[in-house]
Amino acid sequence: MDFDGEDDQNKLKQFLQMLESRKGERHAVVMQDFPDPDAISCAWAYRQIVAAMGIETDLIYGGRISHQENLALVNLLKIGLTAIPSDQPLDKNRYQGSVFVDNQGTTTNLVDRLEKNGVPVLAIIDHHAQQDRLQPLFVDIRPVGACASIMTSYLALGAMNLAASNLKHKHLATALLHGILSETNSMIQAQPMDFLAAAHLQPFFDNDMLVDILHQQRSHRGMEVIRMALETREIREGFCISGVGYLRASDRDSIPQAADFLLTEETVHTAIVFGIVTHATGEEVISGSLRTTKSALNPDEFIKEGLGRAATGAFYGGGKASAGGFEIPLGFLSGSEDEELSKMKWETFNAKIRKKFFGSIGAEIPR
Repeated sequence: MDFDGEDDQNKLKQFLQMLESRKGERHAVVMQDFPDPDAISCAWAYRQIVAAMGIETDLIYGGRISHQENLALVNLLKIGLTAIPSDQPLDKNRYQGSVFVDNQGTTTNLVDRLEKNGVPVLAIIDHHAQQDRLQPLFVDIRPVGACASIMTSYLALGAMNLAASNLKHKHLATALLHGILSETNSMIQAQPMDFLAAAHLQPFFDNDMLVDILHQQRSHRGMEVIRMALETREIREGFCISGVGYLRASDRDSIPQAADFLLTEETVHTAIVFGIVTHATGEEVISGSLRTTKSALNPDEFIKEGLGRAATGAFYGGGKASAGGFEIPLGFLSGSEDEELSKMKWETFNAKIRKKFFGSIGAEIPR
């Protein structure tokens, strides 16, 4: 098996045809608000592929990078990313197109601002379940372990030939391999395409740099969130649900880390961790992560059925084969200088989220 199947070749052909008509443009390459190694490496791959076509790019996200490994990835490989806070307007004439990698517009607050500026959606390249939020010119959504594997298939089929002597290529291969490893739980949950992609990247990546990226220590705050998740967890029929209270946006990446940790308990096959994340603007969202080892559970369907849709019709979350996430904006209820009101608000949403998910599995609701 190799990246020479008809479907692989057709996808690359469609991708390059779309780019052929966009020469000389500047594209917004949009990652989720809290980009992970998969999204970061895919955005960087897009930048390097299209640079030869005279297309300039900004790799943008609407939140923060706080996970230690993600910071190490960006800093060690010198990947230029641009954070655009929710209160910062976009330059109306800066972009002639947008490209969404490792997401479909449901996990970024940049969509509305790009749409308001009339920026057309050129492409979605993703591995999550179909979300139907955007209408791009080109779509490549495949149920593989990592989006980085899709981008690597483009490289392997000739979109850009990697050279071991080229330092930028060496760094890109390292980033893409890190994206694949992080998304597939070190290849444990990898699909055939992920193994092919890793094999293609193997001759080019920097082993020492990848080791440095992967061996970052958890922050003190991250350990505290894991401790809170342990103390507040409720387990019913293999489902573990935990609320960790209020978090700053800079600590948001501790939520998926806590979910990963809770999944290691011997009686647990699915872990859900959530908290109220407060942004610098004062805006608050309930942010949560789901991790599962249960093959019969579809995270995308489970989250969508459990939490439903917003008034706009968009789902509050979704997922892929073994993981998912959700964000529920609190809007008018955001912020409170009254400690008692803040406590009541957390208790209310904590109980509501638990009831939603435990109700989805027909389990007894904790009192």
